[in-house]
Amino acid sequence: MFIGHWAPALVAASRRKSAGIATLFIAAQLVDWAFYALLLGGFEKMRFTPGISAMNELDLYRVPYTHSLLGTLVFAALFAWLLWGIFRDRTVALIGGAVVLSHWLLDLLVHVPDLTLWGQPPRLGLGLWNHPWIAIPLELGITGAALWFYWDKRRPGLPKVAMLGLTLLVLQVINWLAPVENEVTSGTSVLAFSAYTLATLTAWWVGKSEGEARRTR
Repeated sequence: MFIGHWAPALVAASRRKSAGIATLFIAAQLVDWAFYALLLGGFEKMRFTPGISAMNELDLYRVPYTHSLLGTLVFAALFAWLLWGIFRDRTVALIGGAVVLSHWLLDLLVHVPDLTLWGQPPRLGLGLWNHPWIAIPLELGITGAALWFYWDKRRPGLPKVAMLGLTLLVLQVINWLAPVENEVTSGTSVLAFSAYTLATLTAWWVGKSEGEARRTR
């Protein structure tokens, strides 16, 4: 799953008291930020394996830290602790941690069995990437619904929300249709970081209009 990971961030950001949409966008993809950083250092491993699933050729054959449930729980706890230190609000911290944890749970739906509970077998994954007629509507549907829910609750500028939706849609279409690389390089991580940064900056821009809308009411 790609842009669908931001659906929990949008729902969480709809709360009047939250860490903010940009921070929650980081939370939603924190696991993958860490994964692509660890990939650069050789601490986790990935390869492109044609045919591993109908929609995605990423073969995460050694990802014990970021794509295990235990590892994700550690990232979630650390992020919640960081938010507690900043906001001194338990609810804000817990929601932020839950958004981090949602990453593993959503991956469980679409990944072929490459996730683990603690870095060792059994390997888990329901494999919806092998069923595009389910995976595609699911990804677009939960993201679109969450985006509408966020706008309905927070009422930021509609053109900015539309731009965020368009940005996410374009990133997803590129993810689905772009030619697959032959091998994993440093550019693989740079490309992922660029996509996450673009989405997060667009979310930050949208979040600014929340304050503008409140001041005009």
